[in-house]
Amino acid sequence: MAIRNPPSWMWAEACEMIDRAERMQRQFFRFGQAVHAQARWEPPVDIVAYGADMQVTVALPGVAPEHIDVRTDSGLLLIAALRPPPMQRNMTAVHRLEIPYGRFERRIALPAGHYELMEQAYVNGCLVLRLAIR
Repeated sequence: MAIRNPPSWMWAEACEMIDRAERMQRQFFRFGQAVHAQARWEPPVDIVAYGADMQVTVALPGVAPEHIDVRTDSGLLLIAALRPPPMQRNMTAVHRLEIPYGRFERRIALPAGHYELMEQAYVNGCLVLRLAIR
């Protein structure tokens, strides 16, 4: 039986607890934002500016691209869809469900300016948007 290094083990456990707490905070406590009554979770996003364009990458594995709704409205980028749970009739038990399922709605406040959606692609489970700043 391997003997664990107590400080390393404690550090790993603390990091795991912080990760779980952050996931719960993102999922349940979205302060300062209007939350759609049926939205259950928010996907993580990356936003990068390239001169007069912005690229928004949204992690959405398991979400059908044709069911993703993307809109810009009054300085907000709105992204909504549904990730269906992997439930099947012949399932007898669920041992772990860490991936969020159900309806989501992500509202992202954009920097000042007028934005036009120029390109929308679904690449490797991520929604990639290119917005032109006008």
